[in-house]
Amino acid sequence: MATLDPHGDVVDLAVALCDIPSVSHDEQTLADAVEAALRSLTHLRVTRDGNTVVARTDLGRSERVVLAGHLDTVPLTDPPNLPVRRVDGLLVGRGTTDMKGGVAVQLALAAQLPQPTRDVSYVFYDCEEIEDEHNGLKRLARTHPDWLAADFAVLLEPTNGGIEGGCKGTMRFDVSTKGIAAHSARPWNGHNAIHDAQDILARLAAYEPQTVRVDGLDYHEALNAVRIAGGIAGNVIPDRCTVTVNYRFAPHRSTDDALAHVQSVFPGYHLEVGDLAAGARPGLDRPAAQAFVTALDLPVVAKEGWTDVARFSELGVPAVNFGPGDPNLAHTDDERCPQAQVTQAYGALRRWLV
Repeated sequence: MATLDPHGDVVDLAVALCDIPSVSHDEQTLADAVEAALRSLTHLRVTRDGNTVVARTDLGRSERVVLAGHLDTVPLTDPPNLPVRRVDGLLVGRGTTDMKGGVAVQLALAAQLPQPTRDVSYVFYDCEEIEDEHNGLKRLARTHPDWLAADFAVLLEPTNGGIEGGCKGTMRFDVSTKGIAAHSARPWNGHNAIHDAQDILARLAAYEPQTVRVDGLDYHEALNAVRIAGGIAGNVIPDRCTVTVNYRFAPHRSTDDALAHVQSVFPGYHLEVGDLAAGARPGLDRPAAQAFVTALDLPVVAKEGWTDVARFSELGVPAVNFGPGDPNLAHTDDERCPQAQVTQAYGALRRWLV
C-alpha cells in the first residue's frame, strides 16, 4: 500500500502525492493513502464517501473553515510524465500544478496543526477533472452537506500564489436558424440557413460585455461563439445552422438572470441550453473572509473562470481560490510548479490558522 508522511517537508509530500497516479476514476490508491495518513492523527475525525476523504477538527472554535482540493488528475502523457522531476527549483510532472501542490499543503496542515485557531474541515475529493456528474464535491453537497458546513472555504486550485475571489458563472447554449434544403445548383428552391446565421454572429460581434464589481472585485463578462455547424453535403443548400455560444457571467447574476440576459440578446430565437452553472460571490464583506485576506496580506483579484468554489456558494459558504502553481500550466505535458510556491502557500495558510 502506498504511504504518505504528512509530518515532513511539504515539498517532499507534494512529490509523494504526485508519484501516486490518480487519473479521474482511478483515485482509490491515493485516497487510501490520504485516509491512512489522516487516521493516524488523533486530533482529527475522519470520514469517507467513495474516494472522497474528509477530516475535521472538533475543538469548539467559534468559526469553522474548509480547505478543499481534488485528488484526481488528467491522464498521463505517453511516455508518462511521472515520477516527478526536480529541475531548477521546479517540480515537473503530472499533478504538480493541478493540484497536488495544494493537496500537499492541506495534508501537511492537517497533520502539523493540531490546535488551529479555527476549526478546520479538510476535504480531499475525487473526479473533478471529468464530467460534472462524477464530481466528488458535488456528491458531498448533495448527500452530506453537513460535512461542508463552514463560515468560509478555500479551494487550493492553482492561482500562482495569489488570491482569486469567487468565480464567474458559465452557460453554454445553441442558437439555430432553419432553412429549406435544395440542390445547390437551384438555390432558389430552398433557403440557406447558414446565410441566416449572419444575424446571430452580428449580434455577438456587436455585443459589449460588462465589467461588474461584486464585493469589491471586477468580473469581466464574456459572450462568444465557440462552435458553428451546418450543412450535410457540398451540393445541398443547408436547412439548419447551429451556433454554440458560451456566456461567462459575473456572480451577481443568478442562473435565471443569466438566461434572461442572453435571451434579451437573441429575441425571437429559441436557446437550447446545454450547460449552466452559477458563479460564486467571494463574500469579502464577511468577517471570516476579511480575516483570511488580512492574514495572508496578498492582493485579491476576481476568478475569471469557473471553479468548485461555486459549490460552496450554493451552500451559503463564501469561498476563494488560493494555491501554488500557474493555472496556465495545468494539463500541459510539461506541467510544473515552483517548489517555493508550495512552501509559501503552506506558510501563508499556517499564519492564518495559528
